[in-house]
Amino acid sequence: MAFRNSLLLAVSLGFSAVFLDFASAKAAEPIRCTVVIDENSGDTLYRRGACDQAFYPMSTFKLPLAMMGYDAGILIDAEHPRWDYQEKFDRPKRERKSVDPVIWEKDSIVWYSQEITRRLGKKAFADYVQRFGYGNTDVSDGLTESWLMSSLRISPDEQVAFLRRFLTGGLPISEHAIDMAMTILPRFEAGDGWEIQGKTGAGWLRGKDGKIDRDRPLGWFVGWAVKGERRVIFARLLVDTKQHRGSPISFGVRDSLIADFPKLAEGF
Repeated sequence: MAFRNSLLLAVSLGFSAVFLDFASAKAAEPIRCTVVIDENSGDTLYRRGACDQAFYPMSTFKLPLAMMGYDAGILIDAEHPRWDYQEKFDRPKRERKSVDPVIWEKDSIVWYSQEITRRLGKKAFADYVQRFGYGNTDVSDGLTESWLMSSLRISPDEQVAFLRRFLTGGLPISEHAIDMAMTILPRFEAGDGWEIQGKTGAGWLRGKDGKIDRDRPLGWFVGWAVKGERRVIFARLLVDTKQHRGSPISFGVRDSLIADFPKLAEGF
């Protein structure tokens, strides 16, 4: 009986180990999503992957920040205001320069974003996020950090829904804010007559201990594509399981979406 019990226990533990290994493997798989919707109808044109899972928006949040900044009068046009870098910002070398709205979006300058939110103030910033219905609307981690691997989170499905509200006039902002936010967003040629405007975002997931996990880089590319009279809205997300050295993971996500887009569009 003792031998039989020992055997059963060993078999049970073996199945448990297999299950745990399988669960760990599943947990370590990359998380991917690509979703494209039609601007006019809102219909889903293409959707693959875990598009309902929410993650930190990172620098894709520069697009709603541009809307806020122009609507509040903090930002003026494509070239104003131009703010000088200050040593207290303690940012990487590439950010240590004078920045205007176009440079801010193109080069993804974090300190410029943080200056906008400081000038908005806590109440106005939180109010904009709530009225925008942006993601989980949680900016409890503050003016300068909430969208950076922190409390604010948004899914790819929510990203495209938010951009559709923006493009169709569904957000509580001025026409000037709409026009300027669109003007400063980077543009790319995707082939077959498609022109893309979009914003990247890159970061990492955090472990259960709250520390950044460099083996789980996160990359976004969100925006819209235009061909003739038609405009569609997209989001692509990759949460990988290995470190990306050199250029940010978001550049690869962006470039892959641009390369894939003409083929995707054949099904629209």
